[in-house]
Amino acid sequence: MKLKYFMLPTMVLSLAVVGCGGEKPKQEEQQAEQTAIAATEEQTESEKLFELGNMDLVVPLYIDENVKEHYLTDYYPQWVGADKITTDDERIELTPLKDDWSVFSIKASKDMKVSTIDVWHGESKLSIVVLGGNRDKDSYMTVVGTFDNDILANKDITEAVVMWQNKRIEGVDVEGKYIFLNTPDEAKDYKRSHLRIFAASKDGRFNDVLIPLENGSPVTSTSQLARSDKHTQVLYSLMIDRFANGSTANDWKLNSPEVLDKVDYQGGDIVGITQKIQDSYFDMLGISTIWISPITQNPYDAWGQNVNPDTKFSGYHGYWPIYSTVVDKRFGTEEELRTMLNEAHANGKNVILDYVANHLHINSPVLQEHPDWTTELMLPDGRKNIGQWDGETRLTTWFDEHIPTLDLERQEVCDPMTDSALHWVRNFDFDGYRHDACKHIPLDYWRMLTHKMKSEMPNRSLWQIGETYGDVSLIGSYVKTGMIDAQFDFNLYHTSRDVIVDESRSMRDIVAVVEESEAAYGSHHTMGNITGNHDKPRFISLAGGDMSLWCPDDKAEGWNREVGVGDMDMGHAKLKLLKAIISTVPGVPCIYQGDEYGVPGANDPDNRDMMVFEAANDHQQKEFEATCNLFNLRRSSLALMYGNYKTLYVDDSVWVFMRHYKDDLAIVAMNVRDKDRTVRVKLDNLIFGVLNRSLRKSLGSYDADVVRDQDYSLTIHIPAYGYAIFQKRL
Repeated sequence: MKLKYFMLPTMVLSLAVVGCGGEKPKQEEQQAEQTAIAATEEQTESEKLFELGNMDLVVPLYIDENVKEHYLTDYYPQWVGADKITTDDERIELTPLKDDWSVFSIKASKDMKVSTIDVWHGESKLSIVVLGGNRDKDSYMTVVGTFDNDILANKDITEAVVMWQNKRIEGVDVEGKYIFLNTPDEAKDYKRSHLRIFAASKDGRFNDVLIPLENGSPVTSTSQLARSDKHTQVLYSLMIDRFANGSTANDWKLNSPEVLDKVDYQGGDIVGITQKIQDSYFDMLGISTIWISPITQNPYDAWGQNVNPDTKFSGYHGYWPIYSTVVDKRFGTEEELRTMLNEAHANGKNVILDYVANHLHINSPVLQEHPDWTTELMLPDGRKNIGQWDGETRLTTWFDEHIPTLDLERQEVCDPMTDSALHWVRNFDFDGYRHDACKHIPLDYWRMLTHKMKSEMPNRSLWQIGETYGDVSLIGSYVKTGMIDAQFDFNLYHTSRDVIVDESRSMRDIVAVVEESEAAYGSHHTMGNITGNHDKPRFISLAGGDMSLWCPDDKAEGWNREVGVGDMDMGHAKLKLLKAIISTVPGVPCIYQGDEYGVPGANDPDNRDMMVFEAANDHQQKEFEATCNLFNLRRSSLALMYGNYKTLYVDDSVWVFMRHYKDDLAIVAMNVRDKDRTVRVKLDNLIFGVLNRSLRKSLGSYDADVVRDQDYSLTIHIPAYGYAIFQKRL
């Protein structure tokens, strides 16, 4: 499917009946006037789009011989086409695959590592960074100085591109390991803009550098940052029905003998979220963005079937939409939703909505009117196309018989369904979406949705994060300016979980995934780093040993027994280690409700108990305090939000890495095994020079410590199952 997008200028269309008495000439005169108005509006629209395109950071184009077509809307979603796309780099070959350059191909010689191509509208142009070759993990580049923007690398720089927003800065001075640059004067006119630096040595590409600017000057304090600065986010994931019951007026159980109470409605609602915002619960935790579960109307009766025990399910979770544009009355009203959003924003919080695009409930009026809008349930070989998550059935498989998958590869289905999604940001002040089941939805759905969203609401700071299980190639195919901003990094979660829990695994495995993600998504990605979610067993029950990583049915465990932690000391220590990882590596930390205390549980539905806002014991109280400290430190550190990442030391049990941004330095040390460790970490000269004052421990285990030696090294002590974050003393 190739969907077509159109930018239409605003016009008033008059409908006239053509008859006798000179009506036709009058109509032609009106049409001519409207044509002239439209031409003027088109010019204004083009100028406006150029300005807007200038302000949205465009992801780089990675050269991949397996990708034959590139869509302009993947990079500039407001622009359907361009007058031309050019480059001054002789190593790059560009070919239009459509006359308007809306689709093009690109080839590059093997020696091209960093360059740009230019997208033209009239005499104006914006650029797309082009990256080839490999990311060299041994090459490191950072920004130094508090007020200047000098870039320093640990190897000689052979190629460099410096961008202000999406404009390439000309005349950048490269000398050996340094890049010297000046911020463009026009940056002074913008409250927030960004410098981005991409460079390579002879061995491969460096990490990229990101510098947020405020009216043209580098941001040097977290007090300058706002909730619209997406790299500062810390997410809290909640399930509305299981979070807080703020109003008993909308409590409504099915009370059916077919449905066990565990999977019936428990009374959580939108008012309950508002109350927790007002109570400063999210402030205490250091949360900046609240991800709420779907709010759309779900069925009033029971569906699905579990065996042993036998039960059907209510739609308490929100993932069976009957109406995609109606608030479920069991969660609240539109007025209560608007009040919650207003309270969140007044308290400096974003709210993103979990939206289900893949399917509708079988009783949805839309499917009653358009039964042909779904994919086929039966496969050619006679099997039912249910749960066939990969391969040729990835875009057609159903999740269950009562929730048919929409055939979104058809434009007549995709167009109205993207409008249904847009309803929530058109009519409510949401700050973006968490998208369910992304990999089961065609790429052109995301192109159409984001094109509409950014074209119709260009001044809104909207962020989208998706759910996709797969390798970095599949996950990354969705992460583009014109599709989805980020996805949850399940590869990092699964690897961290396994290494922390399984003593036979190596810390090197976590480092490999962190570096793979950085190479695939960029050094300053906003991928979601999770403690768990509503579809997984609670991490603490695995870490404490009450559940096994290799449990054959982790859902049945929660039905058949009371799942606990096991070894409380070990379980809570290991959960803190996971939180230390997601709070300090590149990406956006995300915590699932209950994990702040270390609530135990098996998989769905045992991981969805009603939230309790107090610690059950001393272990949970200390877990909560550690969570608050980690997330608040994250949001108070420019190094942890904007700093470049580099591993300093790793072996099977210990990992030491740093994050560095201008005058801010954080060094993070972790030990995932049961023996205390002392390691000596050698620093590059350029980083040691930043340490012109001593380090202090900001957070971590009681007896963790660091000593700065005189031979460009640090001696760090990390206790068993411990972590520490050391910051430069200002």
